[in-house]
Amino acid sequence: MKNLESWGRYFHYQQKAHSMAWRDEPLPSDKTVLPYGLGRSYGDSCLNNDGVLLSSQWLDHFIEFDSVTGKLCCEAGVSLKAILDLTVPRGWFLPVTPGTKFVTVGGAIANDVHGKNHNKVGTFGSHVQRLELARSNGEKILCSPQQNPDWFAATIGGLGLTGIILWAELQLIPVANAFIEEESLQCQNLDEMLLLFHQSEQNYQYTVAWIDCLAKGKQLGRGIFTRGNHCRNQTLPKMHVPRKVKSVPFVFPPGCLNRFTVGAFNQLYYRKLGGTQKSSRMDYDRFFYPLDAIHHWNRLYGPRGFIQYQCVLVEDVLPAMKELLQRIAHSGQPSPLNVLKEFGDIRSPGLLSFPRKGLTLALDFPNRGDKTLQLCRELDEVVRCAKGALYPAKDSRMSAAMFESSFPRLEEFKAYVDPKFSSSFWRRVQSKS
Repeated sequence: MKNLESWGRYFHYQQKAHSMAWRDEPLPSDKTVLPYGLGRSYGDSCLNNDGVLLSSQWLDHFIEFDSVTGKLCCEAGVSLKAILDLTVPRGWFLPVTPGTKFVTVGGAIANDVHGKNHNKVGTFGSHVQRLELARSNGEKILCSPQQNPDWFAATIGGLGLTGIILWAELQLIPVANAFIEEESLQCQNLDEMLLLFHQSEQNYQYTVAWIDCLAKGKQLGRGIFTRGNHCRNQTLPKMHVPRKVKSVPFVFPPGCLNRFTVGAFNQLYYRKLGGTQKSSRMDYDRFFYPLDAIHHWNRLYGPRGFIQYQCVLVEDVLPAMKELLQRIAHSGQPSPLNVLKEFGDIRSPGLLSFPRKGLTLALDFPNRGDKTLQLCRELDEVVRCAKGALYPAKDSRMSAAMFESSFPRLEEFKAYVDPKFSSSFWRRVQSKS
């Protein structure tokens, strides 16, 4: 048994780990199994307490890459970092990427991850052309939007519960070089922030915002709005200079991230531009993956870990978002990493895909036990009233009722769950107690 954690370090479970050595290997005969990539899910969707985790660390081979068309076929254990290292020098980039490149292709599909360009291109699953799924009964199913489309829809965003993805075929996008033209703007409140999202929709591929969640009153929702495009200069290098990586060497003592230290950080970060606007050219690594330069940054939250809360609001978006921010600010519970993005109306392909048209807010709360859980329950009610949803890949405490409310196609999905595949998350949100 191994103590494998998720990134939030909230759960500490004992699980068996079994590394899949090749694609034709039969699955273990244990009671329950669950695919496991790089463990970057924040809650327990990648954990299987008292069960077996099927590690994809050896399913990490490229099968085929066409540098003319940008079509890539690889095993499910290949990381997004490995893809970028291979394809960017050849003029191709991921169509969708989350905020870390330390994610496997299988994990990106199972969670149908999204990025800063959802309103333009949809989710990661929208760019998967084919995949092969292995079931516990030995059956292998080739899935695509045209072939076994029902299994394809269940597996995209299916949290690893329909079987283990063996390989996938992706369509990449062309780029001229490894650089992004970025512009950052200081916003005094949420209204200014949302206006910039609207104004940037036509001319910018990527948009995202950081919000100071401790700000109140007229400054409610203040923050920094960032937008960017791939640089079109053909003379710039297609390789980027690797950053010097730092690491948090130990787990910080409890209470280091409190409203005073986070408040000071928020003040400094809000004023980091030295003005109201700044333009720059940076390589893709710095634009998409700023936190990847700090290994083990999750240790900053202390021995109890943290609870990430990511929601999407669908109806009455502006008043609902203001209510969320007001409740957080008045709670005094700090969250230093607060990311606001806009989801477009491109329909996600999966039955349990999280993104839908609206605004999504992600927050990292240091775990303070009942106090933090109570705040999350209060936020749930705001999300529910706004016809919104919570993101399973980030969740540590969602109730069964909230899960059912978040995913109206849940009953349809259940027909495709492999009887031997399960997770701690799945068992939690299926319990009506």
